[in-house]
Amino acid sequence: MGEPGKHRILMVSDFFYPNFGGVENHIYYLSQCLIKEGHKVVVMTHAYQNRSGVRYMTNGLKVYYVPWKPFLMQNTLPTFFGTLPITRTILIRENISLVHGHQAFSTLCHEALMHARTMGYKVVFTDHSLYGFADVGSIHMNKVLQFTLADVTQAICVSHTSKENTVLRSGLRPEKVYVIPNAVDTAMFKPAPERLNRDEIVIVVLSRLVYRKGADLLVEVIPEVCRLHPNVRFIVGGDGPKRVRLEEMREKHSLQDRVDMLGAVPHAKVRSVLITGHIFLNSSLTEAFCIAILEAASCGLLTVSTRVGGVPEVLPDDMVVLAAPDPTTMVHAITRAIHMLPRIDPQDMHNRMKKLYSWPDVARRTEIVYNRALKCSNPPLLDRLSRYLTCGTWAGKIFCIVMIVDFLLWRLLQLWQGPSKDVK
Repeated sequence: MGEPGKHRILMVSDFFYPNFGGVENHIYYLSQCLIKEGHKVVVMTHAYQNRSGVRYMTNGLKVYYVPWKPFLMQNTLPTFFGTLPITRTILIRENISLVHGHQAFSTLCHEALMHARTMGYKVVFTDHSLYGFADVGSIHMNKVLQFTLADVTQAICVSHTSKENTVLRSGLRPEKVYVIPNAVDTAMFKPAPERLNRDEIVIVVLSRLVYRKGADLLVEVIPEVCRLHPNVRFIVGGDGPKRVRLEEMREKHSLQDRVDMLGAVPHAKVRSVLITGHIFLNSSLTEAFCIAILEAASCGLLTVSTRVGGVPEVLPDDMVVLAAPDPTTMVHAITRAIHMLPRIDPQDMHNRMKKLYSWPDVARRTEIVYNRALKCSNPPLLDRLSRYLTCGTWAGKIFCIVMIVDFLLWRLLQLWQGPSKDVK
């Protein structure tokens, strides 16, 4: 058993290292801070290429790369019950007291939370995304989220906009949802030792080159900015299906000497790219928070971003220029940012970011949510099933059947392998 007041937490998501992104960084940094506070943290994710089995990371962070291969956008194939045996084994072997799932789009997260609740564990869910309500994909995802959150103990969102979105999508009671923003490692993301010359203005873009991140918007914005400002140069880092469109734009407008395409940039080299620029450009069409903006601001860059999702909550007004996600408005915002540059002090911006965002603070606030979750009672199966029935006329009945089957499979595993150390 661990120390009194200390937790043994299982973090679960399809998104973890060696993949890079906001969710991956969040899980890693949060885990490291919780370990330093004396908690035990274990991560469960799927296998990445030849990375399978148990691995250890900094400060003894134990990672289970379960032998499930991703089939779409780093997500594992939904099995409903296929992950029950291995989830149960990890929970018992590591003597877990609480399960923390991350990201609504993660199949492994939804399945692990379902199995954990069946076994009587307290579960916490963190939503890192914003979804709509009209398109087919969002409708299906919202129904899955409604199923998972029907019996979740507590939930966390990374912005107030994200909380409002999650509550509307899932039907979860607002008092069960907490807002804890992301943070940035300010020790890693520091400004350049010397201030850059402003004879040539460098605008940095670091993003996955996909539709959701506004790559099509960049195709229209970059040529116009280059036409209006002969001293502006762009550095574009990132890869994705929209990279071809950006390269075609560069060829069409003969901007090879003013638009550098770096391709995928490893996270360890992100700072070295950021400190070569004056302005950071984020063109996302939807964003719950955007850690990239924090990293850029911590390096002393002025940010120009689309006014979407939780982005307006991230930085003070004097650190960011917000614009509607259309080309004309974005070009005007970049022009305004260029005129603001003489008033920007990178070191001062970095020092302010230290006070505004820190992972230890995120960990302390998350620990409070854990404590509240562990104080909640465990309702019997019939009471839990009544919650699923409220999820829809037909969906509610299907969800109930899924949970009953999961419960019976768990009982069979207990008979076969023995009930020792199970929560119930």
